[in-house]
Amino acid sequence: MSLSVMPRRGFMAVGLGLMFALAACGSGADTASPAAGGSPAATGSAAAPGAQEGPWTFTDDRGKRIDAPRRPARVVAQVGAAAALWDFGVRPIAVFGPHRLTDGSKDPQVGDVDITKVESIGNVWDEFNVEKYISLQPELLVSGMYDKALWYVPEKSAATIEQVAPTLGVRLNGRSAPEIIQKYGEVAAALGADLDAPEVTAAKSAFDAAAAALPTAETKKLKVMAIAGGPETMWVVNPDDHAGVRYLRELGLDVVVPDKVDDGGFWESLSWENADKYTADVILVDNRTQSMKIDEMKKKPTFAKLPAVKANQVYGWNSEERFSYKGFADLLQKLGADLATAKKL
Repeated sequence: MSLSVMPRRGFMAVGLGLMFALAACGSGADTASPAAGGSPAATGSAAAPGAQEGPWTFTDDRGKRIDAPRRPARVVAQVGAAAALWDFGVRPIAVFGPHRLTDGSKDPQVGDVDITKVESIGNVWDEFNVEKYISLQPELLVSGMYDKALWYVPEKSAATIEQVAPTLGVRLNGRSAPEIIQKYGEVAAALGADLDAPEVTAAKSAFDAAAAALPTAETKKLKVMAIAGGPETMWVVNPDDHAGVRYLRELGLDVVVPDKVDDGGFWESLSWENADKYTADVILVDNRTQSMKIDEMKKKPTFAKLPAVKANQVYGWNSEERFSYKGFADLLQKLGADLATAKKL
């Protein structure tokens, strides 16, 4: 697929297997056994003990109404959804998407999920072990989605996966981070989580405090640009379509808005020779494990000459944020610490 015509999902897959050879180093479907205490295949996963008596219904962001005879207890989730639900108190039985690095440690995208206690049905882009999924007897699959396509659910297997158990999608594009966090909270509550649990309310307080403490454009006058990079291309994020960066603008940060957004609306793609099209005091670089690293970008002459690069005001950020109060509080606290040391150039 040509980079110049890569659809919106392609940008998000920069580091997820479509753009980098590094993705080929990711492990295959993980078959590591769960920790002692019983296989997830033999236990439930919902936050509240026992299944809800009577019918259960939920309408997802596709407008799809899900009806079940009881509240689903055996939940399988894409890692982003799993990380958010985990922070709200829901314990999936299995995950798919990047969750284990080549050295066996956790991928940051999976958040606080204990990967020793969940099954793996896929660890890289376009990998989903349908047979294993069926064997787990899932009652619900939860995933974020772009343009109504469930994230990390392979198109070639989507029809079969839909037949196994109901799927629930949470829209990630075209809305702000707090809206997505709220939606995952609604999903978690529907699955039995207690949104008034001390750990959830404490995380909400930390989130509010971190947002209030973030230096704004009015106080520091900083211009911020969010990017990702591939071997030949630098992508400049369009804040209107990226929930996390959109929220940073809502908090008062002066974020670069591309003037020529590519098809799909998510970014503007630039050759590295044109990496100086926009100037910024601070550059946020996608720091997912498979993406181009900051040190590699600095080898690109035009990028290396940017004022923010020369001033060492280039910081890592995770372009696939963890949409829970805990996950986003951590992100805002780190960003706040970075911006506190940055200066107007």
